[in-house]
Formats: sequence, C-alpha cells, structure tokens
Amino acid sequence: MHAFIIDKIGFIFADALKEVISTTTGFSFEISSKCSSSESNSEKHDFDFDEIIGLMSLNGKNHGMVFISAEETAMRIICSFMTGIPKNELTKNDIEDALCELVNMTAGNAKLRFNATEQSYSLSPPFLFRGENISVTTKKRVSVISKVLGNSEISIKLRVVFY
Repeated sequence: MHAFIIDKIGFIFADALKEVISTTTGFSFEISSKCSSSESNSEKHDFDFDEIIGLMSLNGKNHGMVFISAEETAMRIICSFMTGIPKNELTKNDIEDALCELVNMTAGNAKLRFNATEQSYSLSPPFLFRGENISVTTKKRVSVISKVLGNSEISIKLRVVFY
C-alpha cells in the first residue's frame, strides 16, 4: 500500500472512532501527536497494547485487523457514559461489551465511508483480549496505522494493520 493510502485510511478510522466516541459518550476526542502510519518491509513487526483490546478482522481487497485498546480506568469512564451506569457499579462484562461495541461501531462507520472505494471490506464479529503486557507480532510485510485519541482525562489507542 502506498503511504498516501495508508494515511487516508488512518484518517478515516480515526475520524470514525472520534464520531463514535462523541455520539456514545459526548466526549470530544482529538488525535494525539503520537501517531504514525508506515509500511514495514521487515519480517517482523511488534505492537504493544493497553490492558483491554477489542479487535475485528477486515476482509476485502486488502485484509487486515482493527484494534482499539485502553486502560481499565479509561474504559470504565467511557463505558459509564455509554451506558449511564455509575463507574463503580460497572461489571467486567459491561466494560468488555462496551469496548467490543466501540470496535464494532468504529469499523462499521469506517466501512460505510469505504463502500464506494476500492478499500471496501467485510467485517468479522468483534473479539476481546485482556491482560498485561500484551503484544502482537506479525511475520510478514504489513502496513500499520497507529493513533492515540483522547481528551485531557483519558486516551485510547487505535491500530489498523493491513497485510
């Protein structure tokens, strides 16, 4: 993939996530200066994530994965605003469902934006991983979009990997 296309895809996914966050929580998230887009020619690429990761597979002309990760405290705040349940009353399941829904809505929103282009794709169901020091390693050439979005209180990471 060309750098221009990678940057365009990154903007579309970041904008979709900002819109989903705004709609579901009322928060206004901005893209941090800590973002990048790149194409890796190496045999291996590692990605570090926060403790809760929601992801979906993207299947189309270019296959890939979209990841959204956050710290537990950030997801507790987001989930509370999404559901109306006070932060201290949220269950582990509530928080996990909220992150899966964020990934689903973000990927769906981006998919609608791509439908008229060569970048259209179908989506898998959302998945979730939890734990400390989680990393993902790819062993082939990939295009990577990494963005951090947030406000003065909380942030979440968005990564899109195409192979």
